[in-house]
Amino acid sequence: MNGWMTRRTLLALTGAAATGGGMKAAQAGKTRVLLINPNSSQATTAMMVQIAQSTASPDVEIVGATAPHSPPMITDAVALAAAAPQVVEIGVSMSKDVAGIIVSAFGDPGMEELRRSVGIPVVGIAQAAMLAASANGRRFGVATTTPQLVASIDARAAELGLAHLYTGTRLTSEDPVKLTADPARLVEALRVAVAACIQLDKAEAVIIGGGPLGNAATALAPMFSIPVIAPIPAAVHRLQSLMTPGHT
Repeated sequence: MNGWMTRRTLLALTGAAATGGGMKAAQAGKTRVLLINPNSSQATTAMMVQIAQSTASPDVEIVGATAPHSPPMITDAVALAAAAPQVVEIGVSMSKDVAGIIVSAFGDPGMEELRRSVGIPVVGIAQAAMLAASANGRRFGVATTTPQLVASIDARAAELGLAHLYTGTRLTSEDPVKLTADPARLVEALRVAVAACIQLDKAEAVIIGGGPLGNAATALAPMFSIPVIAPIPAAVHRLQSLMTPGHT
């Protein structure tokens, strides 16, 4: 066994292991980035890692870790808060072997504490997506599936100083877990929510609000003339900029 993680973290490891057939050292010449999935679904982690890897520079290797004690999909504020200490524990235990960390739940649980605890860049997918969506003073909305997380999304926009540009969140109407299990229905339901953000709220960019919605975000982007922001790629771009020497 490689010595770059604790046994507890090893039990949560996925990503590079899931896509590459087991534990392995960082590829020669690659910069390793850790993506932490605060949900407990390793299949979701593998999907997130695949999206992140497809976005990353060729010299970056994404490895994923999964929070072991969360529900498969976080749908309320209690589960979001409970994920935070797991994110911090995983991130701290693996921080010496990676150059940066992505917290891949739309609420950024544990991100600020983890950032204060490690000496490498840490970004959250909500933070990165909101900063990208609001670039140049754009008004932005969020389309998502989880009504019990709307208050957390509102709070995140306020914490980032973006409340004046945030047009609100539009929701799909079905049970989020069941909807996420049906990719075609998920894309269509989110398409309607994105259209409402644009037509009713006058958003100039729309974020697809959730790590497990990553593939749907990619599918939706070509359907609209305004930017539809996929949070995982936004986080990869932000983290890579922070890892660039001389960045301030």
